[in-house]
Amino acid sequence: MSPGRSRGTGGTGERRSTRPADRSDLWWRTAVIYCLDIETFQDSDGDGVGDIDGLADRIEYLASLGVTCLWLMPFQRTEDLDDGYDVTDHLGVDERLGDLGRFVELLRVAHDRGLRVIIDLVINHTSDQHPWFLSARSSRESPFRDYYVWRDEVPEDPGNSVFPGQEDGIWEYDRATEQYYLHNFYRHQPDLNLAEPRVREEIARILGFWLQLGVDGFRIDAVPFLVEEPGAPDGQDPHAFLREMHRFVRRRCGEAALLGEVGLPHQEQLEYFGDGGVELDLQLDFLTAQMVFLAMAREDAAPLARVLAERPVVDAAQGWAMFLRNHDELTLELLGEGPMQEVFEAFAPDPRRRVFDRGIVRRLAPMLENDPRRLRLAYSLLFSLPGAPVLYFGEEIGMGEPEDTDDRGGMRTPMQWEAGPTGGFSGAPREELPTPPTGGELGPDRVNVRDQLRDPESLLSYIRRLIAQYRSTPEIAWGELRVLDVSPASVLAHASVSAGAAFLAVHNLSAQPCTVRVPVGEIVGEDACFEDLLAPTEGLSADGGQITLALEAYGHRWLRAADLDPAP
Repeated sequence: MSPGRSRGTGGTGERRSTRPADRSDLWWRTAVIYCLDIETFQDSDGDGVGDIDGLADRIEYLASLGVTCLWLMPFQRTEDLDDGYDVTDHLGVDERLGDLGRFVELLRVAHDRGLRVIIDLVINHTSDQHPWFLSARSSRESPFRDYYVWRDEVPEDPGNSVFPGQEDGIWEYDRATEQYYLHNFYRHQPDLNLAEPRVREEIARILGFWLQLGVDGFRIDAVPFLVEEPGAPDGQDPHAFLREMHRFVRRRCGEAALLGEVGLPHQEQLEYFGDGGVELDLQLDFLTAQMVFLAMAREDAAPLARVLAERPVVDAAQGWAMFLRNHDELTLELLGEGPMQEVFEAFAPDPRRRVFDRGIVRRLAPMLENDPRRLRLAYSLLFSLPGAPVLYFGEEIGMGEPEDTDDRGGMRTPMQWEAGPTGGFSGAPREELPTPPTGGELGPDRVNVRDQLRDPESLLSYIRRLIAQYRSTPEIAWGELRVLDVSPASVLAHASVSAGAAFLAVHNLSAQPCTVRVPVGEIVGEDACFEDLLAPTEGLSADGGQITLALEAYGHRWLRAADLDPAP
């Protein structure tokens, strides 16, 4: 990739670390990641569009929340037909949002407050208005022709679009040069040809440029498409490109991380970590996220417990990124048709809230009927499951989506900072905002940062507590995952065990209170004493290797035993 002069206990398929790891350098393993879109976070100049200066003004809020890493969605130059993912210049900043000078200042401010910054890396495709593609489609003799994938005829097995119902296929006819070009996403997003060495050199320049400015890593969009034919870099070894990219990034910045979007089952995701930590450092855990919703829909912990027990153990330098919602639909593909319909009926009974026959376009708060108990339960799961937790902006206050939304735009309304017609997002009139805040019970007059900061019982206050406790309990991320056998079926009990300490989380997914006996003897011995991390108590002592807990409806407990020798 050199551009010229540059230089748990799993069931099946488990792997152990192949080398010792210095935890101080593996910041991504314990990061609390906050994903945001600059365009909808804070407008500093009153033009109705969020910008870099506005985000810089809010860094103090993010630091006080406890997050340690910002994930910035695309902010490069774009036609803005796909929320910025149709990039027209990978080395520039969209003029609406600011410029490179302001971006460098943003990095300084974030780093000064202890926050790392990773940015979206969109290299599967470009906009059809990118200079490379404009040249490529101007003539078959263009020097940029091979930057993209062209065919004289549509293949017999043409493949399916990522957006069924919005695109009929993945090959688009170009009249100017009388050939078809590949687009796995929208037709205005032609796929790059990674088999072309010059394209890989361009990607190296992009990586090197942003690393030199000071970013701490990249979230790589749609990773599986980077290794699939046609357009993969090496048909004999499709993962060679990911290893090449990882080596390049580490040469340029030894502490930079690669977070990958790989929406596959765990066993297939292993390939994208690479043997010994040579490809992705973190991967978003789509399967566990989907099982969380299936378990909540059924009020039965079994699907989630099974997936956690079978999740492979990866290299010590790698990890899973845990999330509940993000800027896209809540995809349910990995569940299978029957379970998918169960989740649809539970959380998106209105068919207008479903897209592409696979996902839900709703934020978490309205999905859970804005029930504080269920919201706290869900976020307790997020922060107690081993991995790096990822929050999507606005989740910490329980934002909603517009009532008339029927696409992914419902997830992308502006941040609600205070009461008022624009929620403190902008000084522009509401009617001039490209996307106004949502209204109703979850609009800014009822759900906003300012009010919740003053309320110790608010969702924001609770999530701040969860983050603080997660950051002060290292065994959550570093310990060995154990899923414990308990009843009733609505209860999930899991532990993270490390040398000298054990963390235990117990969650009741049901609306019915219950009492549960947890067999802790197998993880901490017979007589260990547990500290309650989320409530002031005198502590709990094991009795005959068990502890008994009374759980309210949707109740949960975080317990920790320290200064002990964990049972083998």
